[in-house]
Amino acid sequence: MKHNRIVRFIVLSLLFLAFGLLPVTTRADEGIWLFNQFPKKLVRDKYGVQLTEQFLNNLRLASLRVLASGSFVSANGLIFTNHHVASDCIQQLSSAEHDYMANGFYAARWEDEQKCPGLEADVLLSIDDVTSKVNAGISPEMSSTEANPVRKVNMASIEKECAEATGNRCEVVTLYSGGEYHLYRYKTYSDIRLVFAPEVAVAAFGGDQDNFTYPRYCLDITFLRAYENNRPADTPNFLRWSKEGVKDGELTFVSGNPASTGRLDTVAQLDFFRDVAYPLVHKRLASLIQVLENFGCNDSEKRRIAADNLMSQQNSYKAYTGFLAALRDPKLMQQKMRLEQQLREAVARDPKMEKEFGSAWGAIAAAYSKAREFYKQYWLLETAATRGSELMGIGRGVLRLPEERLKPDGERLREYRDTALPSLERTIYANVPIDDSMEITVIGNYLAFLKQELGATHPVVRSLLGGMSPQQAARRYVLTTKLKDVGERKRLANNAEAVRISQDGIIRLVRILDGPARRLRKEYEDTVEATLRTEAAKIAQAQFALRGEDSYPDATFTLRLSFGPVRGYRNAAGQPIPYATTFRGLYQRVTGHEPFRLPKRWLRAKPDLNLDTPLNFVTTADTHGGNSGSPTVNTRGEVIGILFDGNLESLPNRFIYSEEQARSIHVASQGIIEALRKVYKVDRLIAELGM
Repeated sequence: MKHNRIVRFIVLSLLFLAFGLLPVTTRADEGIWLFNQFPKKLVRDKYGVQLTEQFLNNLRLASLRVLASGSFVSANGLIFTNHHVASDCIQQLSSAEHDYMANGFYAARWEDEQKCPGLEADVLLSIDDVTSKVNAGISPEMSSTEANPVRKVNMASIEKECAEATGNRCEVVTLYSGGEYHLYRYKTYSDIRLVFAPEVAVAAFGGDQDNFTYPRYCLDITFLRAYENNRPADTPNFLRWSKEGVKDGELTFVSGNPASTGRLDTVAQLDFFRDVAYPLVHKRLASLIQVLENFGCNDSEKRRIAADNLMSQQNSYKAYTGFLAALRDPKLMQQKMRLEQQLREAVARDPKMEKEFGSAWGAIAAAYSKAREFYKQYWLLETAATRGSELMGIGRGVLRLPEERLKPDGERLREYRDTALPSLERTIYANVPIDDSMEITVIGNYLAFLKQELGATHPVVRSLLGGMSPQQAARRYVLTTKLKDVGERKRLANNAEAVRISQDGIIRLVRILDGPARRLRKEYEDTVEATLRTEAAKIAQAQFALRGEDSYPDATFTLRLSFGPVRGYRNAAGQPIPYATTFRGLYQRVTGHEPFRLPKRWLRAKPDLNLDTPLNFVTTADTHGGNSGSPTVNTRGEVIGILFDGNLESLPNRFIYSEEQARSIHVASQGIIEALRKVYKVDRLIAELGM
């Protein structure tokens, strides 16, 4: 397949060159690169840095997918990630008596490290091109709807064969909108324990107000540890800590798992996101945020219980605010339209290319036009139904698991395939704290939102409410469930008949949703997903011909590598923004009131700190949501920081990359060591980092 792709590139490139459409560019630091297709020559030509396979292999094997991203930083399984990535674990281990979110956590001995319920970490061991195997049995005469199930069966078979042969987690990853399929093989660590976490007040200093902004002053870090056989894991591939730390202008590399970008999307797709999908997400998040804020406003314990849930929804809301602003920006949309038109005109000039590629844009536009008729119901009943609710997520898993197990592997919902079941079961059976009052609040809000958006007479809404108010119905569902008991979850999930007739409150709730949700999901997959697998893949092939080696696939929550120098910028007012902030700036921003309050130990430690030590810094590295926790390394592969955010100007990078003002934001390695040594005095941890 790779050979065919190169041949196609040569032939089509000659065509584009003939029409003057193959640009000769001095690139910005754009690129969410695959590890097996990283542009070493580009980095060498631009920065004079020759990366070795040893550098890339060690970085890949030291990088982790752990909810978002992370890395091994010692030979004993020590994991480095963000506080906000590990906050679920920190919150779940907390209680009213031991509030680790508010007060921080440190295990002075291995025996004191506490297990994170349901948390896993994946290391990418290998990548193989399986495009021809995924497309086996698909003929040109097949429609998109006919071809899509064939691909699904093939993908399930490839994954299962790999898992049985290796004992590893295997996933077929869709790239270039279906232009290529790669098999990713992972080693999974399922025993992850908390080692160190700072107080949330300093980890997320500035709170929602400062989120997606810069300058920033956050110690957004956490250390975890992977265990095997009840002992710290042996991890020979790890990243060493830099003795020097970050420096202005130096080239950096960021390895992580960006979740989703839309740079290969057509204008029709972007119109759909702008007009239909994103406003719905935005509205739902705003509603959920409001009830969570009200839930904890007059009760400190309720505020503690809701803190992590609220922070997650606020982060997503601010991100979608930026995405919507980008899509509503005429300048950005005109640029996307111009690029698409150039490609379509180039295709139209050649009869063979027009025959092969010319109909793709129209087919995608037609699919999304059809999706406008049912997308709201699909998103509300299937995609977003469990958001913010532990019980609904568990309930849906318990309901669907026995039913999906009865089907052939290739016909199941993707998340219930044999290769995905171990991870899914660990999530469903995780013994996490569940608070009835917050569940009633969140589920009541969901039911109220459904009533508002679909109408009180919608059959699903009528069945869910049963003549009650949304809050009354939520209360009944929550107070009549036994799913907080892990044993009850296992009993139901292993008995299809038991779950089918169960009168458990949450099971009844998700069962009412399930039939309509499944039908809508199938309609979406047959209408949109199937079309994209066939038609968007054609467009991706044409784009690859235009950009050649500059081409990379959109993010897929799989391991990627980005690069760019440490560099400040000028803001919209033309003011210079320095590359780094310092502890001095942190203390100057303290007001003593949330969200600009520091813990007492930080106030006591101020005289001992070198206030000019870098705390946060920015780079031009091309990153996106899911990169949180990504290690930031120098050209020697040493840790000089950890990515935790981007500025507001970086949010349009979801669709078009720019490095003029867009920046990735990192915690500096010097600041981390300064804090660990002088504020927290965690000698064992510092020694393990080799500092």
